Amino acid sequence: MAPEGSSEATRETTRPTGPLDGIRVIEVGTLISGPFAGRLLGDMGAEVIKIEPPGAPDPLRTWGQAELDGHHFFWTVHARNKKSVTLNLREARGRDLFLDLVERSDVIVENFRPGTLEKWGLGYDVLRERNRGIILVRVSGYGQTGPEAKKAGYASVAEAASGLRHMNGFPGGPPPRLALSLGDSLAGMFAAQGALAALYRRTVTGEGQIVDAALTESCLAVQESTIPDYDIGGVVRGPSGTRLDGIAPSNIYRSADGSWVVIAANQDTVFRRLCTAMSQPELADDDRFVNHVARGRNQDELDKIIGDWAAAREPADIISTLSEAGVISGPINTVAEVVTDPQLVSRGMIADHWDERIDRNVKGPGVVPVLSESPGTIRSAGSSRPGQHNAEVYGDLLSLPAEKIADLESKGVL
Repeated sequence: MAPEGSSEATRETTRPTGPLDGIRVIEVGTLISGPFAGRLLGDMGAEVIKIEPPGAPDPLRTWGQAELDGHHFFWTVHARNKKSVTLNLREARGRDLFLDLVERSDVIVENFRPGTLEKWGLGYDVLRERNRGIILVRVSGYGQTGPEAKKAGYASVAEAASGLRHMNGFPGGPPPRLALSLGDSLAGMFAAQGALAALYRRTVTGEGQIVDAALTESCLAVQESTIPDYDIGGVVRGPSGTRLDGIAPSNIYRSADGSWVVIAANQDTVFRRLCTAMSQPELADDDRFVNHVARGRNQDELDKIIGDWAAAREPADIISTLSEAGVISGPINTVAEVVTDPQLVSRGMIADHWDERIDRNVKGPGVVPVLSESPGTIRSAGSSRPGQHNAEVYGDLLSLPAEKIADLESKGVL
């Protein structure tokens, strides 16, 4: 039984959209980290209502490197499956409407600077008074507490502050960033995970809670053994270029046509298969390469041997030969190859969805992970304009008459 005030208790369910069908999410975030969390919940079937301030739409609407008819397409990635309403949280009437939505919802996702909701009189204590089961997911640069909590945070700075960026690139070179906002996406993933954990916990206690996801901490959480290695051995892991120090062979190798192929055979059994596939079975018993530790100490020599073998072969030949031998390898694809990859296409990972802004399908990433009995779905490419669903949400959900909605829109509340 859902707690009183949750959407499970108030919303009629039609065709199942995924395992979170019946869950209502209010998203008041912008750009990537918060909206990514909302997207993940929406992909799994939640009804996501995205709030944008009137006259100040989410800047993500204008992000993305491709443009068609004045439209950009980063928006379709993170706005999919979401309804768009406009609402001015700086206005008292806007805050009242927000609390009415909270009363009928399960999760709120926000990624404002810490203290912003409180400044508007919408702190968690206020939200909880309206809905004891509400879960407030808060994504920020450094978390809601601590000496740096009030600082604004961006992915590039979080990746650097967490130590992640220090490990990127080549030894002796500048620490480059990935051509993506990885820190934002990691925080969004952990935020969505926290929301799911809190939703489960609510089934036990009937109570909501705050989920506090920080960009810096999310970047730190994926850094494997860097902290214990430093704590015990004083090891400061640094950049290692195209490979991981001590893990061999696991690198990229240039093929005869100049393209790169990844070969990963650092397990003893797999390395032996690689040696056989290269017609050099004796390498598996060579003292330099006989086990994981030895190969790690002699990475340069081993990479040279494999590189010479790969340089004389076409990439397709390398990959097919190694595949037959049970050795893991693959090409370094660009997005041009990714969108036609038979494996990804067969699993629905290159998904077409209709974008009414341009009156055609747009490709995007599929829903991950795939659930066998209640898979997630992509039901829309996102709203074509801010406030597109004002009538549906405020009229159907909050029972506001059309003339009242129009009046609030004219006054800048909606």
